[in-house]
Amino acid sequence: MHISNALHPAWEQPVPGVLTDGYSLEMTAKDVDALRAAAPRIAPDTPVAITFLPGETMAARIDAAVLVRSLGFEPMPHLSARRIASHEELETIVARTTAEAGATRMFLVAGDPPVPAGPFSDTLSLLRTGLFERHGIKAIGIAGHPDGHPAMTGEELWRTLVEKQAEIHSRDMAMLIVTQFGFDADPFLAWLGELRRRGIDVPVRIGVPGPAGIKTLLRFAAHCGVGASASVMAKYGVSLSRLLGAAGPDKLVAAFAAGLTPAHGPVRLHFYPFGGLERTVDWIGEYGMRRAR
Repeated sequence: MHISNALHPAWEQPVPGVLTDGYSLEMTAKDVDALRAAAPRIAPDTPVAITFLPGETMAARIDAAVLVRSLGFEPMPHLSARRIASHEELETIVARTTAEAGATRMFLVAGDPPVPAGPFSDTLSLLRTGLFERHGIKAIGIAGHPDGHPAMTGEELWRTLVEKQAEIHSRDMAMLIVTQFGFDADPFLAWLGELRRRGIDVPVRIGVPGPAGIKTLLRFAAHCGVGASASVMAKYGVSLSRLLGAAGPDKLVAAFAAGLTPAHGPVRLHFYPFGGLERTVDWIGEYGMRRAR
């Protein structure tokens, strides 16, 4: 299984006419009120990822996934392998999320802790339990790192992507890559080109930071290991000599719209709402209307 109906929307169209069409969003369990408020401005069936933050309970994450489904969107809960204490905990999460929220996709990461809390050290160890397909999961999201990874070389990253693709497809599930966010389109476009040259033809969601205060954007960049040099931020539209004020991804999204071609394969955007979920949804709507004129 490669591109499938499990991966909304219309992935057979490599590049949409307006790049913000078919976007996905990220939220935390604490963003439930913001999601309710923004819901009327979000397209039906929009995928909404629910992060696996260490300070949030399993019950809160499942409740958030239930809300996503009840509002007419597609929940994609995150699972952090190294934060899961036991096989029983993993099975409970997967069973409850599929049963209560109707989840058919999940996003798997290894996670930050250097020492696993339980038996799972990476994404492959989660996949090899067989729990996901047994509970009706149709699609698995994994992380992409166009700007690199502090703990892995470039070749190691490519090798693990190939291994994950083979494992997911062998279990008759679709695979989706969601990348880290960035401020410069060039390395993302180059990474997409290399991804396709290596025969990895799965859909990709490019991570884009939603509009936020400049200090907030830089704080998340530092925390996530994302490049934010003066030259990179200038391309994004931010001067590091002026840290007050806010910035949106207008220039970045326009650069992707100009640079993406059918050769890059199926691509959509994934928004990280660092400045607030409602603010991000409003920006997406305004940008889409401007580009459609």
